[in-house]
Amino acid sequence: MGVYEFTAQRINGEEQSLEDYKGKVLLIVNTASKCGFTPQYQGLQELYDAYKDQGLVVLGFPSNQFMEQEPGTNEEIEQFCQVNYGVTFPMYSKIDVKGSDAHPLFQYLTRHTAGILSKEVKWNFSKFLVNRSGDVVSRYAPTTAPSKISGDIEKLLAE
Repeated sequence: MGVYEFTAQRINGEEQSLEDYKGKVLLIVNTASKCGFTPQYQGLQELYDAYKDQGLVVLGFPSNQFMEQEPGTNEEIEQFCQVNYGVTFPMYSKIDVKGSDAHPLFQYLTRHTAGILSKEVKWNFSKFLVNRSGDVVSRYAPTTAPSKISGDIEKLLAE
């Protein structure tokens, strides 16, 4: 089943099964609005725009676990993303992405990918690439610009 066995709450409060994305290539990202990497929202939106018709879906999961760089409510986060970066890809409710209270999806993602020094998510804008079968195939550091992932996305879309 891979990531499809999980559900998550959309930023509007609706519960959604990730099985809804079965057959799609997913780029799952933990996000924050007041981080040095926040401008990556633009690159993530560009990837989504470029590849959504071929089957890519970017999923944003806000988290306030890193120096409290996502202090807003879900409504404030959604508005910030739309107004400042024109985000149209699916955004989810604020969650924990590390530690004992980490959302089960992020527990799964980190358990199935290697991290530097530890498997735990270390900062905002960590990225996980998931193939059409729901398996995590790559993990990217927060410093990896979204544009640098396009080649890997294209390979998965071609499979």
